[in-house]
Amino acid sequence: MNNAENGPVAERVEAAPRQAQGPSAVEVTNVDRVFLSKKGATVTALDDVSLAVAPGEFVSLIGPSGCGKSTLLRLIADLDTPTSGTIAVFGKTARQARLDQEYGIAFQQAGLLPWRTVAANIELPLELHGVSKAARAKRSAELISLVGLGDFADHFPDQLSGGMQQRVAIARSIAEQPRLLLMDEPFGALDEMTREHMQLELVRIAGETGAAVVFVTHSIPEAVFLSDRVVVMSPRPGRIRDIVDVRLGAAGDRGEDLREDTGFFAAVTRVREVLHGADAPTVGVDLR
Repeated sequence: MNNAENGPVAERVEAAPRQAQGPSAVEVTNVDRVFLSKKGATVTALDDVSLAVAPGEFVSLIGPSGCGKSTLLRLIADLDTPTSGTIAVFGKTARQARLDQEYGIAFQQAGLLPWRTVAANIELPLELHGVSKAARAKRSAELISLVGLGDFADHFPDQLSGGMQQRVAIARSIAEQPRLLLMDEPFGALDEMTREHMQLELVRIAGETGAAVVFVTHSIPEAVFLSDRVVVMSPRPGRIRDIVDVRLGAAGDRGEDLREDTGFFAAVTRVREVLHGADAPTVGVDLR
């Protein structure tokens, strides 16, 4: 991808999607997910969750372990089915959106095939859907440039750092030009410096592609840095405790200096207050 200053920046949106924009990228309505244990007991992972994500909007899900944020992402991705309620992706059922390749997915582990080069890994979803060899090569070259790996197209995954592998995984997830990117802690296994660099890369990529993003994280600073809105979830059964409107600038305007901005610190504090409950004391701002 080119420098973010030269690419289109997705229009910032209000807390609720505007009608002029057409269907929401994601519309979750009164969703419950109840699991049945081997002993017959039930575990409620999600309870009456409703959420709308606008086209081009970056929304992070944050909450304590076991709160259902990854479950919610899996439901949106049609990797699981709600017990009750509905999920729509660009006005389609989650199943139809998956069949139509409306979204790309990236997980904490890059999941690259070790016997395929960088270019071949990126081309994999295109190959599986019958795209011609010439078109695959053209698209992979575009994406390799997009994620700044122009000198590594012929390298294999074991020749790349963890951050570089995640760049390949992100490139692969957007190979079919999805309008939505679903990400489950993709930077969780990276060291802090690499993680912050990848956050900048993701902001740039999201801004230039205009894709909506639903991003699961345990890191408050990461959620605030990346997002237009941060959805704070309660302990199980997972409910939406509150949604913090962040909007610290368009994707192309976010840089390292944002982490020292007073608005950033205020948003981190606000998310922490909501995460720990309205009555919980807030002591400083821990950016770890």
